[in-house]
Amino acid sequence: MSRVKIPVNLASEPFRRDRPILAASAVTAVLMVALLAMLVSTIMTQREAARESREMLDTLDRQIRQLDTEQARIQAELRQPVNAAVLDRSVFLNLLLQRKGISWTRLFADLEGVFPGSVRLVTIRPYVTGDNRVQLDMIVGAQQPEYVIDLLKRLEGSALFGETSLVNSQPPSQNEPLYRYRLSVNYAQKL
Repeated sequence: MSRVKIPVNLASEPFRRDRPILAASAVTAVLMVALLAMLVSTIMTQREAARESREMLDTLDRQIRQLDTEQARIQAELRQPVNAAVLDRSVFLNLLLQRKGISWTRLFADLEGVFPGSVRLVTIRPYVTGDNRVQLDMIVGAQQPEYVIDLLKRLEGSALFGETSLVNSQPPSQNEPLYRYRLSVNYAQKL
């Protein structure tokens, strides 16, 4: 005869192993409370930084409004018929001084450093752009187009000259044996 074991539990509630689950839940709760505290601290710090930024923007807006008011007052004063002639003369003299500020000697010395011997400078017209930069409008001539390509590479690679654009070109004719190219180039001469 073989014996069969039948499990019998006489307790009112069966035995369960809840201690590891409770310990893990407690550790998770502590970590979540720490994370909550860190998030609240971060939110408070960012709120304070945002408040300071708003105050700074308000201060700057007030200053801008004051400057706009002052500028409007000065412009109104300058627009008066009595001052219009002086303003026009001042603008004219400032433009002349800017143009006079370009040194032709230095300009030709700088161009001599980048021009290949096979390219001829036909005309040059410097002008000052609205942002006080010098722009050169040039017409150059060469026997072969490759010589002008070499000039373009040298101008763009130079520290004194910058972005160069080819405006137009003309092939040789009976009156003019050279290929002619009109170029526009930035020039870094200080005014």
